[in-house]
Amino acid sequence: MTGNSEAWLDAVHWDANGLVPVIAQAYDTGRVLMFAWMNREALQLTNETRQAVYWSRSRNRLWHKGEESGHIQKIHEIRLDCDEDVVLIKVEQVGGIACHTGRHNCFFQKLENNQWVTDQPILKNPNEIYKHE
Repeated sequence: MTGNSEAWLDAVHWDANGLVPVIAQAYDTGRVLMFAWMNREALQLTNETRQAVYWSRSRNRLWHKGEESGHIQKIHEIRLDCDEDVVLIKVEQVGGIACHTGRHNCFFQKLENNQWVTDQPILKNPNEIYKHE
C-alpha cells in the first residue's frame, strides 16, 4: 500500500485514545441503530470487508459486529462529519437486531415525564443469541 491509499484514514480526527465515535444507521429506514467506537484498524477493516468492525473498549480488542450473534452489519456507506471527528456508517442490519439486549436498536429508552420508558420489544432473548459458557 502506498501512503496515499491511507490518506482517507489520516483525515479522521482520532481522539487521544486513537478512537473515533461511530453511529450505525439503517441504510433503508434511516433509523439510528447503535453507537460505538472504532480505531484506525477497525475503520480500515470495515472498509475492506464491507462489514462493521468496532473497537470494544470493555474487551480492549477489535469486535466484528455479529461475531457471536450472527447479526452482522453490511456496509452500504461510510461517511465522515464536517469536523472529521464522527463517522456515520449506513448498514444493512442482518437479522434485524443491532442491540445486545435483543432489540432492533440500542435506543429503546425514551424520556417521558422525567422517567426512562422502554418503548421497543425484545425481538430475541439475549440468552438465545449469545452462547454463555
